[in-house]
Amino acid sequence: MDAPAKIRHTAAMAQVILFNKPFGVLSQFTDARSPSPRPTLSAYIDVPGVYPAGRLDRDSEGLLVLTDDGKLQARIADPKHKLSKTYLVQVEGAPGDSDLQALRNGVTLKDGPTRPAKARLIDPPLLWERDPPVRFRKSVPDQWVEITISEGRNRQVRRMTAHIGFPTLRLVRWRVGSWTLDGIASGSWMPVKAP
Repeated sequence: MDAPAKIRHTAAMAQVILFNKPFGVLSQFTDARSPSPRPTLSAYIDVPGVYPAGRLDRDSEGLLVLTDDGKLQARIADPKHKLSKTYLVQVEGAPGDSDLQALRNGVTLKDGPTRPAKARLIDPPLLWERDPPVRFRKSVPDQWVEITISEGRNRQVRRMTAHIGFPTLRLVRWRVGSWTLDGIASGSWMPVKAP
């Protein structure tokens, strides 16, 4: 006896990959720049049909979600869905709680006001070594801040920290929605179940 049609024609589950993007890698599979193309996702991920859901700047590191499901890709990337993203940010200088309050209230950037962010000072996280290492100035302190936003403008976190007077030295996206980098080494990826 044949299985009911609705069971026989069940669609395949969406593929979702969590990738820990290293510094200097583009959030795309090809680079049209010549004569010397820059490192891309194709050097790390050999899974057909998946594409990044959103971007992570070349000089940023951390969690990049890839999927073959267009609707899921849009839900992750589109700011109207307000999916939260958490960043571990090393800034130049020593911001105090009052400095971070401006981020919690929302700051006005050149492209308009940001939504209120969550921001708190944190101890230096246990992370992989960055290649190349961050350049420090011996005469200027640095501090780690955890920042969570629910939008994703171009270089937004860097522009927010610069706006309050503390330029970003290193930026690592640690979380997107409920997905985190836990257990994923820099340059590595792992498949996860679609939500």
